[in-house]
Amino acid sequence: MSGVPSAEQVPAHVAIIMDGNGRWAGQRGLPRIEGHRRGVQNVRRLVESLAGSSIRDLTLFAFSVENWQRPPDEVEALMDLLVQFLRRERRQLHKHRIRLRGIGRIHELPARVRELVAEVVAETAGYRDHALNLALNYGSRAEVLDATRAIAADLAAGRLAVPPETWEEYRRYLYTGELADPDLVIRTSGEWRLSNFLLLQGAYAELYFCEVPWPEFGPEHFQAALASYARRERRFGRVRAPVLPVAPAEAV
Repeated sequence: MSGVPSAEQVPAHVAIIMDGNGRWAGQRGLPRIEGHRRGVQNVRRLVESLAGSSIRDLTLFAFSVENWQRPPDEVEALMDLLVQFLRRERRQLHKHRIRLRGIGRIHELPARVRELVAEVVAETAGYRDHALNLALNYGSRAEVLDATRAIAADLAAGRLAVPPETWEEYRRYLYTGELADPDLVIRTSGEWRLSNFLLLQGAYAELYFCEVPWPEFGPEHFQAALASYARRERRFGRVRAPVLPVAPAEAV
């Protein structure tokens, strides 16, 4: 039997909650921002491996709507790290033909961040094989509120005759738009919750929780998550197809 996984065994869309940067730094007597810096280095390694894989979409929870509650100096440092990451990885995204998307309330980010995000998004919009989706100022509850407002506005303006009646119609109003739902959601650092991340889109996603903090989450841990996904049976509410007995061959 071949050891190569089938198409059904490889997730087309992987989403990751990159948790544990601050705790990793604290356990080592380092400033929290050093943990975030190490976490960014880990993102770079993961993005580089995306081009050679069968994964089409990689969505990373980079900054949540709740993260504004952190100390102002930490928020400022996180914005600086994001700018540095985009400037450094811009060339790699073009080299590997990886599309960048930003999902969330991007318009509320500092001008230097949202302008750079918009530039790289526009530059890479033509790439189709792989995409890096950064969830920035993102939260599922905010997403639902914004989608509801957009639907109401379209109804009032006559651009929509009736409210969306199917998930496919409704999903177009989400930040993720036409992006396929995630097949696998990974969370690092031992926390077993989704923290307001892709709650609607991940309704049927497989979940994988890892004890390793994000700065230490290496290729071997990522492969372990993919291997776990490959062993699962996704039924989407259906029952497992019965295995019919094979009739014995007739004696000749």
